[in-house]
Amino acid sequence: MARKHGPSPMLTENELYSLPRWRVTRWLGDAGPGVPDDIRLALIGRLHGTLPVFAAGVINTIAVAAAAVIWHPTALFITWLVLEIVICLARLVVLVIAHRAARAHRKTPTDLHLLFAVAWSMSVGFGAAISLASGEWPIAILACVSAAAMVGGICFRNFFAPRLAGAMILFSLGPILPGIVLAGDPLLYVGFLQAPLYLWAMTAAAFKLNKMQIATLRSERAHVHLARHDALTGILNRVGFIDALEAKLAADGREKPCALLFLDLDNFKPINDTYGHQAGDRLLGLVAERLRHALPPTDVIARLGGDEFVVLASDVSADEALAIAYRVIEALAMPYELGDEISASLGASVGIAMSPEHGTEAELLLAVADVALYEAKSGGKSRCCVASAETNLAALRRLQEGSTSRGGDVGVVAA
Repeated sequence: MARKHGPSPMLTENELYSLPRWRVTRWLGDAGPGVPDDIRLALIGRLHGTLPVFAAGVINTIAVAAAAVIWHPTALFITWLVLEIVICLARLVVLVIAHRAARAHRKTPTDLHLLFAVAWSMSVGFGAAISLASGEWPIAILACVSAAAMVGGICFRNFFAPRLAGAMILFSLGPILPGIVLAGDPLLYVGFLQAPLYLWAMTAAAFKLNKMQIATLRSERAHVHLARHDALTGILNRVGFIDALEAKLAADGREKPCALLFLDLDNFKPINDTYGHQAGDRLLGLVAERLRHALPPTDVIARLGGDEFVVLASDVSADEALAIAYRVIEALAMPYELGDEISASLGASVGIAMSPEHGTEAELLLAVADVALYEAKSGGKSRCCVASAETNLAALRRLQEGSTSRGGDVGVVAA
């Protein structure tokens, strides 16, 4: 069975939205320089918001346009109402499609979502401008108050893409200025001071909130990384490996075989005791580095603690898993330069458990591989052993004994 090499799978959120692809929408949706792709994806996802938030803005703008038509049913106001309805319906359709596609991890119409958001802000500005120009002050007051209120919502709903927020604020407030000129009332000229200041303040707030959000996401991802990775070697720790193993088993179940290799370093303790913990830590880091070079990126590598490492190899048979184990043993057997003219050599023993043959639950597979490792070490150093039916039963008994001592049930069966 051929093994595929490729990029390691990324952990994703439940809904995954596509980054914009068109030049103008890439510019509008840009989060800033130096932002990692995973954070960009998270920010784009938050731009889509929720349907209740969307509905509140839609109801407000359509209600204002409808009130204008009822109060003064001219062609311009009717055009405004039609624009509002068409744009809001289009936005709703795109938003629903995007949510469904994101849940299925398909491409989402992000470009259309951004463009319709800008079109909606243009419609809001258009309505405010024609309301002022009409001289119908109840409508003008209603439209301008609505536009100003929308600016706050635009900022706090779209600061994940501050350029988009700034563009929407500009198109919502900008048309008010020619509307003031057409209204011909000098008292309204104060708007030439208010609108630019409001545009500057709210756009600046969007950029500041964006920076704060990115810093928060970076911090969250750093904490997640530390919780799932071994600080000494940089590879996964037990928590991260269990998560990856459970995800693999849940995705493939009994359909695709995988091998769990449990490694224990031979002669590590004498080296650590002779040359000190600093040399031992250096040696563990070099072991992790060799494992990364010896195995394809699709394999999951972790350090469980001490000198114990595990490898999850997908789509392999038992014979292929044995070949992988011997390749790992050979790679780890080469001498290590630990600095200060210290050179050391060690070996590795490997126990192998196969899924689904030896189980389809993470803890059971680890226990089976651990017992197989014990069998390998009992026969000498630098050996590997694939679990047998007896190994599987021994591991199951060990889990049952541990569960009994904790007062619980194992909840697994031998394969």
